[in-house]
Amino acid sequence: MRAAMLLAALALPASLLTTPSASAAGSLTMLGADVSTAQRALDLGAKYYDASGTAKDPLDILKGLGVNYVRLRVWNNPASGYNNKAKVLSYAKQVKAKGLKLLVDFHYSDTWADPGNQNKPAAWAGHNISQLQTDVYNYTYDVCNSLKSQGTTPDSVQIGNEINVGMLWNEGKVVNNDFTNLSLLLKSGYNATKACNSGTQVIIHTADADSDANARWFYDGIKAKGVSWDITGLSYYCPWHGTIANMGSVVADMKSRYGKNVIIAETAYPFTSANADSTANSITSGCSGYPLSWQGQADNFTAVQNAARSNGAIGVFYWEPTWYAVTGNGWDPTNINNSGNGWDNMAVFNWTGNVNPNIKWTP
Repeated sequence: MRAAMLLAALALPASLLTTPSASAAGSLTMLGADVSTAQRALDLGAKYYDASGTAKDPLDILKGLGVNYVRLRVWNNPASGYNNKAKVLSYAKQVKAKGLKLLVDFHYSDTWADPGNQNKPAAWAGHNISQLQTDVYNYTYDVCNSLKSQGTTPDSVQIGNEINVGMLWNEGKVVNNDFTNLSLLLKSGYNATKACNSGTQVIIHTADADSDANARWFYDGIKAKGVSWDITGLSYYCPWHGTIANMGSVVADMKSRYGKNVIIAETAYPFTSANADSTANSITSGCSGYPLSWQGQADNFTAVQNAARSNGAIGVFYWEPTWYAVTGNGWDPTNINNSGNGWDNMAVFNWTGNVNPNIKWTP
């Protein structure tokens, strides 16, 4: 009997082996997609096709696959002119018109902010910590209130993006376990958001889904300084962050330790190791049990959702599912026309804009 059960288990898809079934778990209410590059792609004439081959608005295709929440990053003054306040305001109207909720991801930079890069906007370059507190408050309030004034109030915001060791370096960087300055900045962002709209949820986001010790160090550190937040956000990419089971353990601990809801704010998986342009892919290998194929991508995303759900998370966001290789929609805002796309093998649309027919967002 045990041998028969083992053989039966080996025949199951990897997504069903990794975590308990969805029916035995809670519910994911934030079924998200970060589509921050979609505006530029559409402006360049990119086409998106559903599983039947019909050209549609990518938001409609994603909504049909279960998405109910859109994440848009905002940069202060990017050289490309994309992902700035004006572009976010414009696209937010389309997001809300389709009945989707909105998460605004404040990077507090003119370009990418992540665990290794947290550069201040050029306009704030010489500012000390006191000035930066005012900068964060005023900028956060301005973007939020501008969205509110046009009828597209954000449902949630991130105060910083993957701020594992702080933001707005060097003033807001955590050095020698000192969270003082970072906490002042986070409080400014929180207070500005709540002044704009008390119901908007504040997310504090790190890329610590791989390490419960690192996650505890960070969130214990800001909690000890009196920082308030509503949702704990974690990034998880299995080639970088280890097993899905370990991610689930971190999610469970974050929820129980801080008594706050948890989301996977970013995840994605490659459908191929091939490259559509001259820019090297950011991720070129997969994880055990998930081949680099449409089915492997879908199974991995299902497994991530199942693990998040069964460990108490309320949401999962796929990062840049619409960012397929479109000439002129490069990764570098200082050279968007020529820099290429390192994510073309991670999108859920292939290089001709056809959606992965197997992928689903599931409550």
